Amino acid sequence: MGDDSPETIDPDPGDEGDFRRDLGVIEAITFVTRSCPSGVVVEAAERALEAIKEGGSDVIQQQAYFVLTALQGWRGDRAHQVHRSLTRYLEQAQSQ
Repeated sequence: MGDDSPETIDPDPGDEGDFRRDLGVIEAITFVTRSCPSGVVVEAAERALEAIKEGGSDVIQQQAYFVLTALQGWRGDRAHQVHRSLTRYLEQAQSQ
């Protein structure tokens, strides 16, 4: 019989290098929707992705800020990676 168990969406736990790389904004927000245990934060990230679909590049900075603000209680390697990636994106956007 086939294996109906769900597939993992996270990379191999032994692949520490994945958590060290910076994520793109859309990628970071998408990881929030797939990995964060908080329903409130996931909903904020889903709304952000929808707003970006509708508003395009004009709203990415604003939505990245909203998601970053919502992340305050999320912990772990993926959370740190997402937080760092969104923070760096916002810092670079402000310096331009």
